[in-house]
Amino acid sequence: MVFSTEDLAEAKRQIDSTLHKLEETVKTLEAKENAERLRPQITLAKRRIRAFGIAAALIEREFPVLQKNDIE
Repeated sequence: MVFSTEDLAEAKRQIDSTLHKLEETVKTLEAKENAERLRPQITLAKRRIRAFGIAAALIEREFPVLQKNDIE
């Protein structure tokens, strides 16, 4: 598949936004009084953070011009 620079920049923006939201969600869940009961949700969120982090790193590696600071 061929993607335009604009497509990749938008994908990177969406990934960065999702990462931020997931990281904040993990912080919120871990701070809850019953955090241990929420362990499955926390684990899933952390796995998604890892997956989206990999995707962002791959975009940045292949298209350095799209690094986070360059597209905001």
